[in-house]
Amino acid sequence: LTGGIASGKSTVSAMIKSQGVPVLCADELARAAVDPGKPAYKKIVRAFGRRVLNKDKSINRARLGAVVFTSETKRKKLERIVHPEVIRELKKSIGNLRRRGKKAVVLDIPLLFEERLDRLCDKVIVVYAPEKKMKKRLKKRNALSGKEIKNRIASQIPIEAKKKRADFVIDNSGPLFKTGLQVEKLLHQLK
Repeated sequence: LTGGIASGKSTVSAMIKSQGVPVLCADELARAAVDPGKPAYKKIVRAFGRRVLNKDKSINRARLGAVVFTSETKRKKLERIVHPEVIRELKKSIGNLRRRGKKAVVLDIPLLFEERLDRLCDKVIVVYAPEKKMKKRLKKRNALSGKEIKNRIASQIPIEAKKKRADFVIDNSGPLFKTGLQVEKLLHQLK
C-alpha cells in the first residue's frame, strides 16, 4: 500500500486493519528505528548534529524534516541510515506473520516505488488523491509553508505516476464512506 504524502494511506491502512488483515507500517518502524540507543539514532546524530534532538534526547522529527527536505543530498543521507533498518524489520515481521499462518499482510510503505520495495509485494495498492488535495491536507495537518509542502511532495514520485504502476487504486479524494466502500470491495476481490 502506497500513495503520496497526505493521500490517506493511514486512513486506508486503518480500514484494512479493522477487517482483520495485518498491516505493517513503514513509518511506525522508521520511528522505532530512530529511538535513542538504536544504531540509526546514533548515525543520525553523527550526520545531522544535536540540533535535531529534543531536550529528552529523542529525535525531533520536525527539526530533522526541516533539515533534510531542503536538500536532496541530506534527504538521501537520512534514507541510507533509516531505510535498511526498516527493511530488516519489515522482513522479520513478514516472516513472523507467515509462521503464525497469516495468508496476507499489507505493507504500508510511502516510498514503496522510490525504494523499489514493490519487489516484496504480490500486488500494489495506491491510495490516490490529486496533488492539489494532498497539498491542502498537508498544510492543514502539518502547518507547513508552501515551500515546505512543495519540497516534500517533490521528494516522492508524482502521485499520477504511482497510480499508473498500481494493481489497484483506492481513490481517497471524496467522502470517507466512499473510500471505505472501495476498501471493502478490494478486500473481497483479494480474498
